[in-house]
Amino acid sequence: MLEDNKGIILVGHGGIPKDYPGDLVTKLKRLEAQRRAAGQPMSAEELELDTKIRTWPRTPETDPYQAGLEALASNMRPLLHGALFAIAYNEFCGPTLQEAVEDLIKQGAKSITVVSTMFTPGGSHSEYEIPEVMQELRHKHPDIVLHYAWPYDLSQVSTMLVEHIATFS
Repeated sequence: MLEDNKGIILVGHGGIPKDYPGDLVTKLKRLEAQRRAAGQPMSAEELELDTKIRTWPRTPETDPYQAGLEALASNMRPLLHGALFAIAYNEFCGPTLQEAVEDLIKQGAKSITVVSTMFTPGGSHSEYEIPEVMQELRHKHPDIVLHYAWPYDLSQVSTMLVEHIATFS
């Protein structure tokens, strides 16, 4: 059983709302690519665009990814024996991983485990970005235990997928 001071964060990729202006997505991605290439922090313009897309009003129709992650979270929550629980997104949607961690700390979490919906190795979000954010958060909150439950055991993921396939046979 998990203790009250433990938290779990389910982090997903995040999706672009169907009704969000495409030109703003293009501009955001261009600014992001320039920043990464130059190894610089986020500019005020990029931060403004990032905040705008993350706070864009959403419905299950305009953002089925968010609706799907929330449905997964609803199924997970009762299995976590009362642990504090939050959802976070890598991009395009809020809250960010940083915001979710801060929220759980405010609620009293002393130990937080982050679990990604991205199962396979090779993705920049799961292999690089989330670990970088976790390292920043560990420096900011040295009194909080932060775990990243990744990489996945691919034999366990394979078993789950094969069992799922069997339900369609």
